[in-house]
Amino acid sequence: MRAVRLLLLVLGAAATAYGGWLLLPQLGTALPWLVGGPLLHDVLVAPIVGLVGLVLGRLVTDRLRRAWIAAGMAASVTLLLIAVPLLWRPPSAPPNPGLPDRDYPLGLAVALAVVWAAIAVVLVVATTVQRRTDRS
Repeated sequence: MRAVRLLLLVLGAAATAYGGWLLLPQLGTALPWLVGGPLLHDVLVAPIVGLVGLVLGRLVTDRLRRAWIAAGMAASVTLLLIAVPLLWRPPSAPPNPGLPDRDYPLGLAVALAVVWAAIAVVLVVATTVQRRTDRS
């Protein structure tokens, strides 16, 4: 078992060194992204997520409902992160006539609406089931 771990350690270190070697010529343009991403997360994203979680914990007392709302928020943030490059700048390649043009803001809005509609349906069904079981 130690030999396998040592082999994986050596392979991982070699892959990391090779990746670093490939990154060296582009370090000037990549450095703001390598530093800015974690810095933006620690200064802006993490405190906002913490505050939203604190408020959500105070407003929604049922753990199951809170979990579904948190799942909807996580899915929404994931969709927003995926959409940022598409919304932020125009495509870097010329348009392909074989592919239909997309309305990315509309697509994002529809995806978010589907996520929150599904969460709303789950919460309504959970509330209905809970009320029926409380009556019995």
